[in-house]
Amino acid sequence: MEERTIENRKRKGLPKTVYALKDGSVYTRLSFPIMGFGQIARGQIVKGILYMLTELFFVLYMLFFGGSYIAHLFSGNLGTTLSGERWNEDLQIFEKIKGDNSFLILLYGVVSVVVTLAFVWVWLMNVKGSYENDLRRLKGENIATFKDDVRLLVNERFYAPLLILPFIGLLVFTVMPLVFMVLIAFTNYNYAHMPPGKLFDWVGFANFKTLFSLSGGTSGFAFVFLRVLLWTFIWAFFATFTNYFLGLAIAMIINKKGIKLKVLWRTLFVLAIAIPQFVTLLLMQKILDSDGILNKILGTNILWLTDSRHLSILPRVMIILVNIWIGVPYTLLMCSGILLNIPTDFYEAARIDGANAVKIFFYITLPYMLHITTPYLITQFVGNINNFNVIWLLTGGGPVDNVYYGGGTQAQSTDLLVTWLYRLTTDRNPKYNVASVIGIVIFVISAVLSLITFNRTSAARNEGAFQ
Repeated sequence: MEERTIENRKRKGLPKTVYALKDGSVYTRLSFPIMGFGQIARGQIVKGILYMLTELFFVLYMLFFGGSYIAHLFSGNLGTTLSGERWNEDLQIFEKIKGDNSFLILLYGVVSVVVTLAFVWVWLMNVKGSYENDLRRLKGENIATFKDDVRLLVNERFYAPLLILPFIGLLVFTVMPLVFMVLIAFTNYNYAHMPPGKLFDWVGFANFKTLFSLSGGTSGFAFVFLRVLLWTFIWAFFATFTNYFLGLAIAMIINKKGIKLKVLWRTLFVLAIAIPQFVTLLLMQKILDSDGILNKILGTNILWLTDSRHLSILPRVMIILVNIWIGVPYTLLMCSGILLNIPTDFYEAARIDGANAVKIFFYITLPYMLHITTPYLITQFVGNINNFNVIWLLTGGGPVDNVYYGGGTQAQSTDLLVTWLYRLTTDRNPKYNVASVIGIVIFVISAVLSLITFNRTSAARNEGAFQ
C-alpha cells in the first residue's frame, strides 16, 4: 500500500523532497539535517562521507567567510565603515582603520550566493538519493554500491564527469560576472563612490531612470543614449548586409561558368583573411588620417575619420566602407561553398520554364542562400552590434561632437553602445553604474533580436525545405 502511494505521487510529478520528509525512512529524514546519513546507513559509505564533507565545507565557509558577505548583501547596504586613519590619543599616533570595501562585499556576496545555490542542489541530491534507496527497499531491489555508481558514470552517464569542468568554467567566468554586472546597475558605483576610499550603495532603478528618462535633468543623457542606439542599429544593418550581398555577388561571379583562374581569385581572398583584423584596421586608420597616404595622393586635406560636420556622416561612411573591405572575404568563401551545393536541377527546370537570370536569382539562389545562412546573418548582426574593434581602432568612437553628444555623457559621434560602455568605465570619471545598465540593454537587445528573428525564419520553421 505504501509503495503504491509513493508511486502515485511520483507519477503526479510532485517533488520527492516534500514527501521524503513525510514518507521516507528514519534514515532519509535524518539526511535533511545530516547530509549523507541515509547513504551511510544503507551501506553507501563513500557517497555518504562525500556528502558529509560537502556539508562540513559549506558550514565552515559560511561561518568564517561567506555568511558575513551574504548578510551585508541583504542588509540594505554595502558597507558602513570607511577606510582611513584615526588619531589615537593614548599612543599619540594615527592608526589605520580597515574599513569596508563595497566592491568586495558585492563580489564575495555573489560568490557566496552561488556557492549556497550549489550546496542546495547537492543537498537535494542527497535527500533524493536516500529516498530512492527507500523505494528500492520497498520493491526488494538491491541498493547500488559505490562501484555501481562509478560504473554508471563511466558508461551510461560519462557525459557528467566530462561536462563538470566546462560547467564550473561557465559558472565562474560567465554566470557570476554577469550577475555581478547586473547588480552594479542598481548601485551608485562611479568615480565619486570608488572603493576602498569610499563606499557605494544600492540606489534601485535610479540608473535606469537616468538612461531612459526624457524629462528633467536626465534628458541630455537619455537623448544621447537614443542617438547612440540609433547609430548602433544603422551600423549593424549596413555592416551585416553590405558584406553579405557583396560577398554573395562576388561569389556568384567567380563561380560562373567561363570565369578563368577561379582558384587564384579564391586564394587572394583567403590571403586577405589571413591578415589579422587589427593590423588591417590600424593600417586603414593611418591611410585615412588627415596626414595619411590617401590625402597625400589626392592632394587634399579631407578629415576622413574626424569630420564632425553633418552628423559626422563622413567618418560613419568610411567606417562602413572599411568594414566591407574586411568582411567581404569571409562572406565570399562561405557563399562559394553553399552555391556549389545548390542542385543544378533547380536551375535547369527554371531555364526550361523560360526564367531569366534575375528571376532565377530571386526565386532560387537568394531563397536557398537565406534559408541556409539565416543563422549566420543573425550572428553577424548581433556581432556587429557588439563590434568593438572596427569602431575603436578606426576612430576611437570619435570625433567629439558636443552639439549632439553631451560632454557629460562621455559619448562621441561614432560610438556604439559597446564602445560607449567601454569609455564610461575607462575615462577619468568612470560611471560603472550607468555602464552596467548599458550592458544589460545590449544583452536584452541581442537576445530578443536573435530569438524573434530566428524563430520567424524558414530556417527554423521549415528545416527540410531544400533537402
